Amino acid sequence: MTNDAGNQHGSTVYKPVNFAEKLSRINERWSPRVVAEMNDYQFKVVKIEGDFVWHDHSETDEAFLVLEGKLRIDFRDGFVTLGPGEMFVVPKGTEHKPYAAGEVKLLLIEPRGVLNTGGEDSDRTAQNDLWI
Repeated sequence: MTNDAGNQHGSTVYKPVNFAEKLSRINERWSPRVVAEMNDYQFKVVKIEGDFVWHDHSETDEAFLVLEGKLRIDFRDGFVTLGPGEMFVVPKGTEHKPYAAGEVKLLLIEPRGVLNTGGEDSDRTAQNDLWI
């Protein structure tokens, strides 16, 4: 049986995650929202614009996948620029600072419980485990 919520078999409903729909429900910048989990990893969508804070994640890598816009990730010794459909994995312990001249829509992939600002205390530190 199929309905507008997806394919249904018994009591299980199978429905894809639509990034555009999820992002349309986010008004804040720098406030990631969880859209799915796989094992201990969370998939988070976020809208960003402007400068973030220098930080690192000492215990884990962090994956950035650009859905829309142009993202620059600064490192102390250089930078990488990503466009739509491009991904970059920041290795654990690597200090970095995302920057977006205009609005960027991202998918972040990281373990559950990782703070967006690493160990840095900042007004940009977002609440964890907010689902949308």
